[in-house]
Amino acid sequence: MTDALIETRAVSRRFVKRLDTAGRIARGLGADIDDETVHAVDQVSLAVKKGEVLGLVGESGCGKSTLGRMVAGILPPSDGEILFEGKTVGSLSAKDNQAATLAVQMIFQDPFASLNPRMRVEDIVGEAPQVHGLVKRQEIGDYVDDILLKVGLDPSVKRRYPHQFSGGQRQRIGIARALAVQPRFLVCDESIAALDVSIQAQVINLFMQLREDLDLTYLFISHDLSVVEHISDRIAIMYLGRIVEMAPTDVLFEAPNHPYTKALLDEVPRLDQRKRDFAPIKGEIPSPLDPPSGCHFHPRCPHAGPRCSAEQPVLAEIAPGRVSACHRNTEAGTGKAETAAAS
Repeated sequence: MTDALIETRAVSRRFVKRLDTAGRIARGLGADIDDETVHAVDQVSLAVKKGEVLGLVGESGCGKSTLGRMVAGILPPSDGEILFEGKTVGSLSAKDNQAATLAVQMIFQDPFASLNPRMRVEDIVGEAPQVHGLVKRQEIGDYVDDILLKVGLDPSVKRRYPHQFSGGQRQRIGIARALAVQPRFLVCDESIAALDVSIQAQVINLFMQLREDLDLTYLFISHDLSVVEHISDRIAIMYLGRIVEMAPTDVLFEAPNHPYTKALLDEVPRLDQRKRDFAPIKGEIPSPLDPPSGCHFHPRCPHAGPRCSAEQPVLAEIAPGRVSACHRNTEAGTGKAETAAAS
């Protein structure tokens, strides 16, 4: 996508736990043990256009947060590359690399753990813009006041510490800290999951208002499809480190293609299906230490065949603007979305 603000190309991330001394000795004596490698993210390619909200959905442990941290520059990828406005991050000049780093900020799930309990709000929000020369020292007070107003906080509270606020207020402080460096792209990692339902709605509305006022772009990570449906323009479904389907929000909800997407949507409670018995996806997500061969979802898929366990499906276009990774699309000899979604 030439108009993408952020793009990942075949990005992977592996975490390796080396054997300790006892383990190395045991291996030397013939024990069948080796270093443990967690395949957190596996060859993920996606692009987020300027001004859009891309929702990233999947079960716990599928690699959503790891991918978000790589996009935000907190974790380096093991393989692949991340591009900002078409240029590879890391290959830029020092000045351009700093600008790209500031342009992408992350908002974390836990609004208490992500804030320094020893710092006052005015320092939490005002430190970074001063360090990076965005605001002069004599102007920082008014600047912090303006940012706090943008996120719905009274500037009079800026001398308080994080523990003196509610969870929703702390999350607003986290949002203010991210906005303070004038970003263009926000990675929201389960940023409302720790809040009460009523507060979640307020924070979602705040995100939508900030998007309009500041022309922001979001990667919105969540396990809650109902939340993602409300805020996202497109949705990417992730399973065990891989993107299995990506489509515009309304299209994906109307006609899911991948069996995993369909299973997730079947579990979303709806008022028009109150008498329906909900059945969870069978089995548990496999360990990223030893992911299944072929399609990662095949041990839990009701449509799995011999090819699914032997060959990894390619994430291919099945209709304009949507892609899916399922062998049933090619086996049926058609790219129509409803083919693989049919039960």
